[in-house]
Amino acid sequence: MSNALKEYLSFCQNRIERALEERLPSELLLPQKLHSAMRYSVLDGGKRMRPMLTYCTGKALGIAPEVLDGPASAVELIHVYSLIHDDLPAMDDDDLRRGKATSHVAFDEATAILAGDALQALAFEILAHDPSITATAEGRLKMIIALAKASGSQGMVGGQAIDLQSVGTKLNLPELENMHIHKTGALIRASVNMATLAKADIDAEKALKLDHYAKCIGLSFQVKDDILDEESDTATLGKTQGKDKDNDKPTYPALLGLNGAKQKAQELHEKALDSLSIFGSEADLLRDLSLYIIQRTH
Repeated sequence: MSNALKEYLSFCQNRIERALEERLPSELLLPQKLHSAMRYSVLDGGKRMRPMLTYCTGKALGIAPEVLDGPASAVELIHVYSLIHDDLPAMDDDDLRRGKATSHVAFDEATAILAGDALQALAFEILAHDPSITATAEGRLKMIIALAKASGSQGMVGGQAIDLQSVGTKLNLPELENMHIHKTGALIRASVNMATLAKADIDAEKALKLDHYAKCIGLSFQVKDDILDEESDTATLGKTQGKDKDNDKPTYPALLGLNGAKQKAQELHEKALDSLSIFGSEADLLRDLSLYIIQRTH
């Protein structure tokens, strides 16, 4: 990781932590258990990759980070809600997330479901009303539509449905990519698009190129996740290692082999860089972030 990216990611992580802290309901408010569960799953954990993408895209477009605190918080809340629900016994049935007990283990299954529901609702409330967002009413509406599409049956939730239906089956490469374009990639694309939608006068070609960049890194992120599930360990990952393989889920290493999966990640990184060719040094953080995604260890 470059020093510039390391410094900016640290800045982003600190900034989004404060932003989330400010926007989450206090655990002193009724219903206290629900608010405690929401804060437990959101705060003090995770790489914050999606908010980082929002901030880094904003930097490439000359958007002040304080304008993006609301949209960055919204995408992270949707992501955490999805993790809470994915970990439930009816889904992936996992007991470890971000290095600590999953929500349904730390609290109970009903509270975990409600916490996920509440985080999803809060994300859209932020986009609709957060005073830090300077976009027009039309701009806010476009953000809400983009995040809703990325989150629903044509995005993340649809990808999870395909994933559950694919257990024990053999997917070909286009089918596997389609699943992850929805399950993982849709919200990553929305993270980038939150920034492009915050800039009313954005050049249409730049917006299109940034969206394609996001599509590429959304896939490379999942390819790397699959590789780490094979090569890493539970302590490093902060979640149960080898779970997908044990559950007979389709993965890139299973389909392409470990070396083939690594080559696929590299190809996606190169395509992401090509998408940024119309940008100058203002997009260097996005370039470095793409490389970090395929080189990360957790």
